[in-house]
Amino acid sequence: MTQASVTVSARIPPVTVMLRGLLRREFFARMFASVPLTTLGRRLLRRPARPAKAAPMQGSDLLTITLRVNGRAERLSIDPRVTLLDALRNQLQLTGTKKGCDHGQCGACTVHVDGRRVLSCLTLAAMAQEKAITTIEGIAEGDRLHPVQQAFLDHDGFQCGYCTPGQIMSAVALLKEPCGPGNDEVRECMSGNICRCGAYPNIVAAIQSIRGVPATGA
Repeated sequence: MTQASVTVSARIPPVTVMLRGLLRREFFARMFASVPLTTLGRRLLRRPARPAKAAPMQGSDLLTITLRVNGRAERLSIDPRVTLLDALRNQLQLTGTKKGCDHGQCGACTVHVDGRRVLSCLTLAAMAQEKAITTIEGIAEGDRLHPVQQAFLDHDGFQCGYCTPGQIMSAVALLKEPCGPGNDEVRECMSGNICRCGAYPNIVAAIQSIRGVPATGA
């Protein structure tokens, strides 16, 4: 080793000597303090701004509507932005209609509007004014279950049951829609309803039993 190298190494203390006596947090504090502010500024500027929450409407801003739900006229004062799903659950306490993804992808919120199945999470309550709305609470006749409800029980068409109201509402509508006789056609017609438990074979069997088609049919 040359005299020059000995001199240089003597001037630069080893890392172990530099860290001696420093707490770990002090070391990192000093290290981050050396990062240029311009670099930190660029990183902060790249962060997307959080969207501001819309303020709830009050008084004269509310919209008064009438919803015909399960044969009853319900008069509501709502924010014009309220979905049919939230109006049913939060204001009419019809909680059988479930909020799943809230993006129209799972089908748990399916109800009937004028006899057609719709995703209530994507439907504004104001758009359903004066239309005939049917929820899962309205398909039975008193204590007598709808045939599709009974078929789901008979064929064990559910596990956790969260998706079941939407599945049943879609199945009831399917009976009045042009759907082929086979299992594959039923699966296609029910494809908008997701069951995370995977009870699809039993759901198809329940629907086919109502239609008079063997569940094992092509």
